[in-house]
Amino acid sequence: MSNKYLVTGGAGYVGSVVAAHLVEAGHTVTVLDDLSTGHREGVPAGAEFIEGRVQDAARHLDASYDAVLHFAAFSQVGESVTDPEKYWRNNVGGTMDLLAAMRVAGVRTLVFSSTAATYGEPESTPITESAPTAPTSPYGASKLAVDHMIAGECAAHGLAAVSLRYFNVAGAYGAYGERHDPESHLIPLVLQVAQGKRAAVSVYGDDYPTPDGTCVRDYIHVADLAEAHLLALTAAAPGEHLICNLGNGNGFSVREVVETVRKVTGHPVPEITADRRGGDPAVLVASARTAIDRLGWRPSRTDLAGIVADAWRFARQRETGTP
Repeated sequence: MSNKYLVTGGAGYVGSVVAAHLVEAGHTVTVLDDLSTGHREGVPAGAEFIEGRVQDAARHLDASYDAVLHFAAFSQVGESVTDPEKYWRNNVGGTMDLLAAMRVAGVRTLVFSSTAATYGEPESTPITESAPTAPTSPYGASKLAVDHMIAGECAAHGLAAVSLRYFNVAGAYGAYGERHDPESHLIPLVLQVAQGKRAAVSVYGDDYPTPDGTCVRDYIHVADLAEAHLLALTAAAPGEHLICNLGNGNGFSVREVVETVRKVTGHPVPEITADRRGGDPAVLVASARTAIDRLGWRPSRTDLAGIVADAWRFARQRETGTP
């Protein structure tokens, strides 16, 4: 059955991959993105594109839409510390405007792009949805505030909503991949070293209580992530706010990532050991049990070499301009 969806932030990394999956599934898709961090070429063929802010959703949303998938957020942790008002204004204020527009239009289903940053430094791993939420940055705090806002909307106005809390998203899907500016994610940073765009990769701390002394993180392929979004569209009942962690359930260390990039690319990747960064937990690994049970989702692209190979293919495509 074909449905009609509004994808806010659908020209960004995750939003573009989800929009592509929706189009491929035969749905009617409208992407709303102001291109402040997204890219016009990230909008999949077959989707309508509207250049605009999430705050403008009321101009475009009507009762013909079946649901909204909401990705329109700023997501740089460091920037959120130096410019917190930007994050409160867009991530929280923008979502408040979106929820109001959905209420007026009678659109009663929402899938929200949330984050593991809502948990802060975990007390134990793997992290479940019942873990304490104690974000350590305005970015994480803004996403948690939106989760609370959505819960209130569900209870008061019958919204059916799913918040998907991502861990470390990586990889690429065809012509859609990761290209943040500035880049802060490990795999694309290490690939930039392999491309000769950086002299070396910095390894922040090699004395953690992990097998090789470096931090361990849970990497999830962006295509697995996208599939979870499509399943989430029918997972919540009216008035329910369902929260699901999305990760592959396994952790890979910084050194494992660097070594995998060396093997996949065939290029040397010099590394520099630096001091630990404040607030970096030793291990962040998700429990995806709720997503498995409630969404019927199970990640299938969990091999680190495969994730890196897809990201490398996309990076090379951007470098050469060829598919």
